[in-house]
Amino acid sequence: MEHTKGRGAPAPAHGAAVLEVSPLSGRPGIRVSGDIGVLTRPSWEAALADLARRHTEVSYVELSRVGFVDVAGVSALAVTAMNLPAGRVVVEHPPPQVPRVLALFWPTLRGIEVAPR
Repeated sequence: MEHTKGRGAPAPAHGAAVLEVSPLSGRPGIRVSGDIGVLTRPSWEAALADLARRHTEVSYVELSRVGFVDVAGVSALAVTAMNLPAGRVVVEHPPPQVPRVLALFWPTLRGIEVAPR
């Protein structure tokens, strides 16, 4: 069971995976909290699709409150960046596995920039 809080979603049941997504104030992008894995991937992919629809030159994805992103979650981020018509996605403060997976599978991807923790 997954929920995207910050959009009027109900509180999760005990033990349920939660992914909170909210817009950044003052700049285009999203702030994400929680873990990105099999249970929360639909919410993550929906947030990325919405981000891509609103994308102009630069979109920000702030991940300082994310503890873990699985390989499929990083893949969804990379595919989103690759499919943008122009500009880039700046990923701020990701968990350590995000830049590692990006470097391993997409070492030449120019549509994404990672600002470390």
